[in-house]
Amino acid sequence: MSTQTRLQALSDFLKARRAAISPASAGLPQGTRRRTPGLRREEVAQLAGVSNTWYTWLEQGRDIKVSPNVLDCISGALQLTKDERSYLFALALENGAGPADYPQEEVSVISPSLQKILQELTTCPTIISDRRCNIVGWNEAAAHVFLDFAMLPQEERNMISLLFVRKEFKRLAVNWQQFVRGFLSIFRAYYGQYVEDRWYDDFIAEMKDRHPEFHPLWEESRVSSAPDVVLEFRHAKAGKMLFHLTSLQVHGSTDLRCSIYTPAGDSNTEAKLRMLMEQQV
Repeated sequence: MSTQTRLQALSDFLKARRAAISPASAGLPQGTRRRTPGLRREEVAQLAGVSNTWYTWLEQGRDIKVSPNVLDCISGALQLTKDERSYLFALALENGAGPADYPQEEVSVISPSLQKILQELTTCPTIISDRRCNIVGWNEAAAHVFLDFAMLPQEERNMISLLFVRKEFKRLAVNWQQFVRGFLSIFRAYYGQYVEDRWYDDFIAEMKDRHPEFHPLWEESRVSSAPDVVLEFRHAKAGKMLFHLTSLQVHGSTDLRCSIYTPAGDSNTEAKLRMLMEQQV
């Protein structure tokens, strides 16, 4: 990520988070003549204890000096989550992983023990992805609920891209945008962590160019290393299915993520999934 791109990402993030905070939640009067949602720049500066000029320059993406203490104040004023704070620090201080921390072309291989875990999660569709959201592993349940990723060339197994390219995903998720937001929030967390990896900039530019729906969802600037959400699917063969998505980081030398879709306990999703898998035997 070039300095200009990093500062623009910082600017977009600060604007999005500022717009998401209501004056009431920040302990400020609603007032009148608010032309934009959320807080004004001067209100964020006031809450953070910094000058309005300095904060304006920061939000404009100017290349100015910042300190961790001041960023902590900005984080508090913008009510950032832990993951959002990490993202802010990575962009503002440019302290993500550098080029020496990862190979330019990497092929992640899951260990036999992780493969065993995949197989044991028989009624929990599970996907293993790398830091670029490339799918490197999945179990039989995932192949039945989503699609058989083995039928795709390896270079096309990117989860972010598939969400916009494959019609199966758009038909499957009742709230497709919520489904996409969860993955984009994870992707943005990686984006901040690996600020020197220019692959992300190229990929994001390509997504914006090819998929008009991508841009507004990306500009929401949501960040989460492990979103925990409930998703409703309308499967072509099994009908309504409810899953709890749990995203786990796989610790080790390879930066992998395990996304587990657990059937909701108060639904008949598990029974439907078992029947679906038995029919394919």
